[in-house]
Amino acid sequence: MTSDVCIGMELINKNGIQAWRQFIGPTNSEVARKEAPMSIRGVFGTDGTKNAVHGSDSLESAKRELDYFFSSKKMPSTGVTNNCTLCLIKPHIVKDGLAGQVIDMILGAGFEISAAEIFYLSRPIIEEFYGVYKGVIPEYLPIIEHFSNGPTLALEVRQESAVKSFREFVGPNDPEIAKHLSNSSLRAKFGIDKVKNAVHCTDMPEDGVLECEYFFKILQANQ
Repeated sequence: MTSDVCIGMELINKNGIQAWRQFIGPTNSEVARKEAPMSIRGVFGTDGTKNAVHGSDSLESAKRELDYFFSSKKMPSTGVTNNCTLCLIKPHIVKDGLAGQVIDMILGAGFEISAAEIFYLSRPIIEEFYGVYKGVIPEYLPIIEHFSNGPTLALEVRQESAVKSFREFVGPNDPEIAKHLSNSSLRAKFGIDKVKNAVHCTDMPEDGVLECEYFFKILQANQ
């Protein structure tokens, strides 16, 4: 079972609305392919509805839409916290523009993504979350540094026996080992080293719900 994923972002630039509208191209993807073939809609859109992205068309609509998604009265999390595992798409993947490919691979493998949110994790938060690994793995400090220096995309991933099946799909912690033992795994395709190994995923079956609750109830409520 799969689900559609929609990610909202607040973008800032000089003449941001006009610049963004020009960058994404005409609303209809067919028109975009003719008039602005290198625009987002020209490259990724399929029709007038599935046209890849939405962009505010005026200052008034931008304020209204930003308030809807990012005001203090936040939309409730879509997390369901059962039959789930946590996936954290690491900052290097997000910064390199590969998060969409990672999500496509997850959905293509038959997993459901029931919640998604971008977090800027402070060092104390990621130290708390990764505390169980302190003194256990030599990469602990570099991992803390990596997570606290960029955006992390958190996903609640669901399937029967989600923790076990998703860990198998993600592959070994070391991408080099993943390439030899599980070359179709997510880390084999996107991992660089033991720190930048594409994603974090839940280790133990009993922690799947706990980790999802931490991100999609506790942290989400306090952002």
